[in-house]
Amino acid sequence: MTFKWDDPFLLNDQLTDEERMIRDTARKYCQDKLMPRVLEANRKEIFHREIMDEMGSLGLLGSTIPEEYGGAGLNHVSYGLIAREVERVDSGYRSAMSVQSSLVMYPIYTYGTEEQRKKYLPNLASGKWIGCFGLTEPNHGSDPGSMETRAKKVDGGYILQGNKMWITNSPIADVFVVWAKLDGEIRGFILEKGMKGLSAPKIEGKFSLRASATGEIVMNEVFVPDENYLPNVAGLKGPFGCLNKARYGISWGALGAAEFCWHAARQYTLDRPQFGRPLAANQIIQLKLANMMTEITLGLQGALRVGRLIDEDKATPEMISLVKRNSCGKALEIARVSRDMHGGNGVSDEFHVIRHMMNLEAVNTYEGTHDIHALILGRAQTGIQAFS
Repeated sequence: MTFKWDDPFLLNDQLTDEERMIRDTARKYCQDKLMPRVLEANRKEIFHREIMDEMGSLGLLGSTIPEEYGGAGLNHVSYGLIAREVERVDSGYRSAMSVQSSLVMYPIYTYGTEEQRKKYLPNLASGKWIGCFGLTEPNHGSDPGSMETRAKKVDGGYILQGNKMWITNSPIADVFVVWAKLDGEIRGFILEKGMKGLSAPKIEGKFSLRASATGEIVMNEVFVPDENYLPNVAGLKGPFGCLNKARYGISWGALGAAEFCWHAARQYTLDRPQFGRPLAANQIIQLKLANMMTEITLGLQGALRVGRLIDEDKATPEMISLVKRNSCGKALEIARVSRDMHGGNGVSDEFHVIRHMMNLEAVNTYEGTHDIHALILGRAQTGIQAFS
């Protein structure tokens, strides 16, 4: 047996034939179709709308949703493998995909009515419609339970009033899954583009996730009909159920970005001669590459294990906090070290590493910050909640 430096624990052998085929299909699409677009997209803050149609045609949107609603009916390991390949190109593209899949399609499937599933899911799965998820507010990030958005019951529906902030896909969204307090209890609603009083201005000037569209959701007395109310969940477990699906996908995706940065650093230091020999001949360079290999290899095993446990219905939210936190924190550090190993070229977007580094700053923060996930794990061990 020969050691495979790029797959040290033979992850490939731990996958089924179907999982490998799905991964390879996703990788080919991402490298052939997404990679050529990403430089322009990042420089100009452009999200190419047709990407959602392309992903939909390949079954990459809502991949775990049953086929009867337009999904691919895949397992969670396959979903993770897809996220890894998309984020190997760019975290913004993976954000758009995982919001559509985990934060829009999943709650409609899980918390919605049969009529809602039939109306929305096939069009979301195909990419014909784009969805977004409204939980975070200008004054409430890590503490969504204190949200200020309100819903009021009226004849035939509800009136929603409030603002959401840092919402991936909102400027281009057709469908908005919004969480609001109704008589003091958090409930979910499906809003649609064009509803009176609903707007979604784009947030300009981001230095992270520039290849995905991020905006606000502004609701000024928006009337939402009864049939757009999500009846089958109440409280924070609604949005957190969605977030756990997305956080799991991020645990794979962030490692895809890290793998890109690791492989780029390895190749750059092999190709770059200084003082008469490759940079990779220096001990400190090899130490950094060994650290990258170790963290990514161990992280992928963790993500795979949690994926198997989700598929066996044995996973807990704390497991997902552990791998989301680990993958994001380690990936960000790997991107920073890779940037440094590229020297001056590391700040050029043509080498891609600086883009991954900036993206991972946001990925380490959103869907539960690195520190909030630490406190979740601390509570699990001590029984004491530190953030109440």
